[in-house]
Amino acid sequence: MAISSPSRILLIALFSVSIMLSRSSFARDFSIVGYSPEDLTSHERLIDLFESWMSKFEKVYDSLEEKLQRFEIFKDNLEHIDEANKKIKNYWLGLNEFADLSHDEFRRMYLGLKPDLDGRRLRSTSESKLEEYFTYKNVDVVDLPKSVDWRKKGAVTHVKNQGSCGSCWAFSTVAAVEGINQIVTGNLTSLSEQELIDCDNTYNNGCNGGLMDYAFTYIVSSGGLHKEEDYPYIMEEGTCELTKEESEVVTINGYHDVPQNNEESLLKALANQPLSVAIEASGRDFQFYSGGVFDGHCGTELDHGVAAVGYGSTKGIDYIIVKNSWGPKWGEKGYIRMKRNTGKSEGLCGINKMASYPIKKK
Repeated sequence: MAISSPSRILLIALFSVSIMLSRSSFARDFSIVGYSPEDLTSHERLIDLFESWMSKFEKVYDSLEEKLQRFEIFKDNLEHIDEANKKIKNYWLGLNEFADLSHDEFRRMYLGLKPDLDGRRLRSTSESKLEEYFTYKNVDVVDLPKSVDWRKKGAVTHVKNQGSCGSCWAFSTVAAVEGINQIVTGNLTSLSEQELIDCDNTYNNGCNGGLMDYAFTYIVSSGGLHKEEDYPYIMEEGTCELTKEESEVVTINGYHDVPQNNEESLLKALANQPLSVAIEASGRDFQFYSGGVFDGHCGTELDHGVAAVGYGSTKGIDYIIVKNSWGPKWGEKGYIRMKRNTGKSEGLCGINKMASYPIKKK
């Protein structure tokens, strides 16, 4: 939505004041892929940049006041992206649909993992009655392929978008189940996150967060998960509809946890199937990640569920391929490559701390 002429004049006037107060906010060697230094040297060009971004991502605001507020946030995010790109080497940031959100807003809206590291391992044994030992424990790490990409093997569905519902745990679960179902049956079937959000409420909390292990337990106990086309996603919590007995479901027989803080075990499992993993995605660079091998600063306080769908190396840097649920316009068409072999047992952003995978018998 373009800003009307009076609104535009007011925006220019307000921006003129702010730029006078902070002339040095932006360095002259502007560093954002797809844009030039001139985009920050002119009041008009910066507003044009904001307007073109609004048009590209179909942003519509309810009032001029809200537009001005979002413009200020956009400007702050633009500065962060520019400054970060001058320092980092192996990945880069870019303007995406989250550029009008403050980092606190982004964290509240798009993260939703509720980790329970101790309880999940007790339940994985008692509730699912699984074998005590890791399935792939006898796999020799030296026999693993140098790279694996389950997308190329046909075991990964399209990138999905959770929207502002904190349902990442459901998307992580579904990606892993879709993967093992394709590996075992040869059929790639997109499954329903919405069913988990609506119906898996013993421990999980819909748009207010959840845990992948709980979701695997639900799928086993409920007799399977419906197709996405039969139970489509609505980006909010709905009423559980289990009157779909006539619809086909995809089943699993259980799940296992990958030994915690053990990257070799993670790779052993990942070489055999996509995994549900948890990471800390609350760092600001995650919000605007655009490409490359991410090796930026992040902690290990897990807050986001994603899916590991492969691993590889480029230019001497080893990485894990991660499928996110923020839509295909984020990152590398919805994916992020995260550095591995960091020397820390928990892995970058804690990716080795809480991995698990579904089991499906032939």
